[in-house]
Amino acid sequence: MSSQFITIEEGKLKGTKLNSLWLRERLSGEIYVDQNNMQRLYEPSLLDEDLCIKEFRIGDNFISIIFSDGAEGKISIDEIYNEINFIDCIPQKKIWNKSDKLQVFNNNKIHQDKNSLIEMLRSFYEYGYVIIENTKAEENEVINFAEKIGPVRTTNWGKLFNVVSKPNPNDLAYTALELKSHSDNPYRKPVPGIQLLHCIANESTGGDSSLVDGFSVSEYLKEYYHDFYEILTQTNVNFKFTDVDVILENKSKLIELDSDGNFKQISFSGRLDYVPLLKEENLKMFYKARKCMYELCNSDQFKIKFRLSKGMIAMFDNLRTLHGRTKFDPNTGFRHLQGCYIDHDATEGKLRRLLK
Repeated sequence: MSSQFITIEEGKLKGTKLNSLWLRERLSGEIYVDQNNMQRLYEPSLLDEDLCIKEFRIGDNFISIIFSDGAEGKISIDEIYNEINFIDCIPQKKIWNKSDKLQVFNNNKIHQDKNSLIEMLRSFYEYGYVIIENTKAEENEVINFAEKIGPVRTTNWGKLFNVVSKPNPNDLAYTALELKSHSDNPYRKPVPGIQLLHCIANESTGGDSSLVDGFSVSEYLKEYYHDFYEILTQTNVNFKFTDVDVILENKSKLIELDSDGNFKQISFSGRLDYVPLLKEENLKMFYKARKCMYELCNSDQFKIKFRLSKGMIAMFDNLRTLHGRTKFDPNTGFRHLQGCYIDHDATEGKLRRLLK
């Protein structure tokens, strides 16, 4: 008997009710989807809304199925299970702090061995950063490395930017000053997802690097300072950058949550944010909350410290991981980093393809 749904009675999908149209859209045979790009060769919105399942059989980890419009094929039970349970090959975030081992990978291995590249990308998504050793300490090498993963995002800084101390800089990064833990470019729409910083030279006294897991800080605030967490996740602040040729502005929350209330993004840069004129009680609470967040983001509890040495690349999730550096003395030696940005679809897409 034809039906517009089936109920699975055993196995990992036991008790699951599956709609006929939903199943029909998941047929992947060559007459339904292009086998090169897996895009549908028909418009699913034009399928008969009264479409029924005429026959089906479960076996060998597939559902074999025939529909009332004559379409037929096999659908993977594992793929259905993963989809309806939101199981993804992209690893879940791990909480970490300064006691965790630094995630370091060898440049030669990750570009010669598929499994090493997979391990590096997995660690990136688990920890929000990786350190790459043994790259060439040459200009433009950061672009060469990044483009092996995905396209580089060009901004008003250009395709890459040089982090050196120089007179009359248009950003405090181009000074010898200490930089507290911060996000990069929170004034952009959208904010750059992934940043790479490549060390060409680091011969001066000072200039050590640090990373902080914004996800860990957010979870800590949620557990121990819930009132602060609430106002930080509910209040939009304005981030603003002013240059000779451009003024960039973007509003966002210091901690942004997704539609399910889970951590999505951190935007924290105290030298660039402008708090709205809230009601007096809320404004006082926000300033207390931001101060608490600042102290946590710059505390030894959450900060991992290291020296980015010649030939090393720090690659970190700019929507999750804050970075900073100690001040340095340019009179004691030359310090030169080059950086660029790529987007998350580059790293996600690369990892998904490698795991196929």
